[in-house]
Amino acid sequence: MNVATVGRSLPCTAAAVIWVLWSLAALGQAPVRPEDAHAGALLLKTASPGLYLPAPVLDTDVSIRVTGMVARTTVSQRFRNSAGSCVEGIYVFPLPEGSAVDAMRLVIGDRIIEGQVKEREEAKKVYEQAKSEGRKASLVEQERPNIFTTSVASIGPDEEVQVVLEYQEALRFDQGAFRLRFPMVVAPRYDSTPRPARVDEQEQSFVRAAASSSATASSGVPDAQRIRPPVANPAAGFTNPVRVKVSLDPGFPLRRVGSGSHALRTEAGQGNHTLVTLADRTVPADRDFELAWEPDLGQEPRATVFTQTLGGELYALLMVIPPDAAAAETRLPRETVFVIDTSGSMHGTSIDGARQALAMALSRLGPEDRFNVIEFNSVTRRLFTESRRALPDAVEQARRWVGRLQAQGGTEMLPALAAALETSGEESSSAPVRQVLFMTDGAVGNEEELFAFIEKHLGKSRLFTVGLGSAPNSHFMTRAAMFGRGTFTYVASAAEVQPKMTALFRKLEAPVLTNLEVRWDDPAAEAWPSKVPDLYAGEPLVVAVRLASASSAVTVSGERGGRPWSERLTLSASREDSGVARLWARFKIASLMDSATAGADAEKIRRQGVEVALAHHLVSSYTSLVAVDVTPGAARGTACEARAVPVQLPDGWSAEHVFGEMPSTATPGPVLLVLGFALLSLSAAVRAAGALR
Repeated sequence: MNVATVGRSLPCTAAAVIWVLWSLAALGQAPVRPEDAHAGALLLKTASPGLYLPAPVLDTDVSIRVTGMVARTTVSQRFRNSAGSCVEGIYVFPLPEGSAVDAMRLVIGDRIIEGQVKEREEAKKVYEQAKSEGRKASLVEQERPNIFTTSVASIGPDEEVQVVLEYQEALRFDQGAFRLRFPMVVAPRYDSTPRPARVDEQEQSFVRAAASSSATASSGVPDAQRIRPPVANPAAGFTNPVRVKVSLDPGFPLRRVGSGSHALRTEAGQGNHTLVTLADRTVPADRDFELAWEPDLGQEPRATVFTQTLGGELYALLMVIPPDAAAAETRLPRETVFVIDTSGSMHGTSIDGARQALAMALSRLGPEDRFNVIEFNSVTRRLFTESRRALPDAVEQARRWVGRLQAQGGTEMLPALAAALETSGEESSSAPVRQVLFMTDGAVGNEEELFAFIEKHLGKSRLFTVGLGSAPNSHFMTRAAMFGRGTFTYVASAAEVQPKMTALFRKLEAPVLTNLEVRWDDPAAEAWPSKVPDLYAGEPLVVAVRLASASSAVTVSGERGGRPWSERLTLSASREDSGVARLWARFKIASLMDSATAGADAEKIRRQGVEVALAHHLVSSYTSLVAVDVTPGAARGTACEARAVPVQLPDGWSAEHVFGEMPSTATPGPVLLVLGFALLSLSAAVRAAGALR
């Protein structure tokens, strides 16, 4: 009997159930959906849309090279097609947020297929054409900023497939330490599809599989099938073995290297190099790998530079690292202007959060500080005609004034910006640090006018935006902070006000270098970001640049506690694989996309973005990776089936509490076949009854 053919004549749900039963009985394994990327998984399609069977993971090798603040990662995974037929697979893998895939290699047997970056639609057409011709092919696409898929066509019976991916990311420096995370597992995601009531143990796996086969239609996630592979039964034991190696070249001596997730083995190399491996050489993929290292920074800011030569051009990554927190937190007198949006759109939790944040800010002022408060809606009002010293009487007056603020009226932001950026008297290098803290939901439509005003009138001020509420205008908030040489903080709920605002206030109270300037000797230098902010404790300055000169220098200068500070660094060609060029390209593409959002010609921006992405071999919103073997592996027009790989449940999770009882590893094939034919008969009876009506 051709069960798939019979299934097509049945109602949708019955067809899905019959296919599930046939697959379970014939293959001894339950079909799955690739809707939760718990770890890298090769999912092999079945004849039933949306259902997949797992290709066993043989092993995973992870090699990470850290250069300054750039981490370049190579992930190599081997799978086996244990089915007796040609299949097409979808390899689903999570990556850190903000990472960029730029290389992919597919190894099948003795053939190596290198991926090429092409425009997104063109890449898709190339892949589909190769698949229809029975050729080995693969296609890398981005499903979420942190989830990618690689489609692999024409995998032969019992063939081993090795997928090698390379990506890079800019690391974060927080509270005196760099942090790196490699996601090995992503927790199962809640599916709103109703699940059947608990049944007896033998039927449990059948009911769960049947329910999963019809879940896609009722799921609220349109692309759910693309982002969720199956979870292995914990009773099956250790699967998905992983090895990790990290080569650290941070640019500074290290004080400490450690991991909160895994036991490590470290080996000191030449200079500042450190090699990190897992103490237990191979580990299960049941938790993310995390690594932290603390530079030994000393008492003064330190600058370092990494370079890369590509296509006859020199690329450089400049890092300026603040000193140790104890040395950095020398509190400087400040003038702080707090601006609060009291328009109608701020009504409710947004205005409550703004009042709470302002009360916190006022309590942190010292008598050496000066401050003022401005509110705006349809009109702009200042608390004081000009900034006052933060003496107890003035602070108490401000606290009462803020407590009475109500949200109503329009959002006339320009007059409020003008009032906040207005300064009295002549600006001088000895004047207090001037910071404007702008709290709003950003619900305005004249962003470009506001950006132009900020750029023209910023002067010595620094603008820090705080987005409040569930849906602030993040485009305005981010770009306004960029033009204002400050930062953007998003506060979504009342619970986030205290931790996020405390972190922001702590940073603003201890500027390490103000009036920071970066001057490149090469006049043709193209640097991103184009406007550099001040340097604050716990937050480094990072600038990527492309230069025409093969030998150049850069001077970084600013004011440190009211005294001039500068450092000059010579640039010279370095190793070819540092990843600096691609980091510059990512910054460049992000800037282009900002321009498109701001109203620039979309087609012109797209052409420029494609040009940069292709030149630097980057997967982006404009481009994808595609690899095609020139040798056909199957007859033209051959339709390959598809199959899937279970992944580990995250460490510490209870399978029973997440999924209910897990099915036993042995599949009750005969029972399921009986149930299948019973359902087939039931479906036929239903159809016959319908025909008699």
